[in-house]
Parts: sequence; C-alpha cells; structure tokens
Amino acid sequence: MTLWIVCLGLQTGCGHSRPVTAEVPRLREGEAHASLNGIRHWYRVAGAERRTTPLVIVHGGPGGHVYNFERTIGPELEKFTTVVYYEQRGSGRSMAPASKEDYSIPLLVADLDALRQELGVARISLLGFSFGSELALEYALAHREAVERLILQAPPMGPPERQDLIQLYGFESVSTGALNQDIRSILREPLSAQERLAKVWSRADSATVDRFLFEDPEAARRNREMWKQSGLVNTGDMARALVAQRNPEPLALRVRGLDVPALVLVGLQDRNVGVDPARDLARVMPHARLVLFERSAHFPDMEEPGKYAAAVRRFLSP
Repeated sequence: MTLWIVCLGLQTGCGHSRPVTAEVPRLREGEAHASLNGIRHWYRVAGAERRTTPLVIVHGGPGGHVYNFERTIGPELEKFTTVVYYEQRGSGRSMAPASKEDYSIPLLVADLDALRQELGVARISLLGFSFGSELALEYALAHREAVERLILQAPPMGPPERQDLIQLYGFESVSTGALNQDIRSILREPLSAQERLAKVWSRADSATVDRFLFEDPEAARRNREMWKQSGLVNTGDMARALVAQRNPEPLALRVRGLDVPALVLVGLQDRNVGVDPARDLARVMPHARLVLFERSAHFPDMEEPGKYAAAVRRFLSP
C-alpha cells in the first residue's frame, strides 16, 4: 500500500502517472439535459477545450446539488481540466422520479454510467464530496474499467453509529448558551445515537449549523447566500430511501484493495463526518493520497480554495 499524507497543500509525489488522454473528444460546452434511465437529468460541461478525461462532480446530500460548487471552486478547476457538473435524479435541476421508491445506489450508479455514455467517453474521473464520495466509490466498484481517477472529499465512511456520534459531539462543541445545555441533556438521554442526533438537528439554529459546517464565518455566509440564490431545495426523499436500503456489507470493507488512483481530501476541523474515516479510507486503498486542510471544516473547497485547487491539479497532472 502506498499512502501519501499532505498537510496544507505541501507538494509530494503520488507515484502514478496520469494516462494519456489525447484521444478524449472535445465535449460540447454548456448546459444540457439528458434522459438517463428514463429521468431527465441536468448537467453542464465547462473547460471543454482542455480535452482531458472529464471530471464529473458528484454532489452530496443525499439530494443536494452542485450550484455552489460551480460558482466557487469549479471555475478554478476548469482552468486545467474538463469539468462536468451533474445533478442526480431528484436533485437540484434534475427531475425527480415518479415514485419515491425509485432511489437506490444501483440506480444512481446506473445513471452515472448512462451520463458517461451520453458524453461519449470511455472513461471518466469522479470528484465526489460528502455523500458524493460514497457514490463515486460505488461507481468505481461497479465500473472499474470506466474510472480513471477518484477525488473523494470528506467521505462519510464507517458505521452509521460512528457518524451520528461525530455529529452529536460536533454540535456540542460549537453550540452556545441554552442550546449547548439542551444538547448536553440530549447526549445523556437513553436513546440511540440516531434518535439523539435527529433531536439536535431539529433544534439547531442557522448560526450553529454554520459553525458546525465551517471554520471561516465568511465562507459560511457565502454558502448560505448561494443556497438562497439557487432556489433549490433538498426534499429529503433520496436520503430517506437510501437509509432504508442500507447495504449490510459496509462500503469501507468493500473498497479494500480498490486499485484506482485516489485523492482523499478532508478538513481537520470537519465535525460533520470527521477526519478518521478519510484516514481509514486512504489506508485501505492501495493507490491513495490523503490531503489534510488545517483551516477547514466540511468544505475545504470553500475555506482553502487555493490549496484545494493546487492539490487537485497536482493529482490530475501527468
């Protein structure tokens, strides 16, 4: 196993050369809609003139969108690679399926592969953030031959109970006043971690959520402003469906030995998914490189954009 750890964008080698991509066709620039497995999906191509293997952005949530990403760090990535912004079924500007039952990991993976075919390319690279990193890994497990590289930001790996506890104590650490006292009382209640976390989320105000997700108040302000500008809403339908269908074999076990060159990115102050899941993931993937951002929480792409773009560029460079 080769594990590279980089703090604050310190440059080191990865040990893997990027495959030659001269044969990659130039994609059509701009927004488009495509029917993927019967669902009308939104996507947008930028940086097509680079003619690199398309880097498909796989958003989190579940049920989120790429609106903020394409207006913050996205343009920096477009300077050196072809970027495909993509929103999953029932998310952002893509249509929802007729039935709330038509959400599953296999369907989301099939949609991603249908997008690859729509683009007319043999291989894609994936940049997944939060839940999107899980979906990117699921795609790589199902279609290894179609994946050139993986970039996995803040991967929420590991047992669900551990993730719930990370969030619970994360909220306790950033809350103040009466809310802090309330959360401390909830932590002592004889409930499951999931039940206690649901109570905390229902009581957390916007300012506390911003401190939970960000270290930089200005980044948090811009993030919330763009949420409002977008007019996009996460219905929660996908998240509820996926929780009910959880695979009994943890993803963290299934990706052991996955031989895709991977860049794992995480903020050292991440209170949403924690740092250890990213470290664990990088240890079990044989060609992984771990980059830690000391001044970031869940969104290093917004809190340390220069170092983030530099890390991605080095990883994608020949």
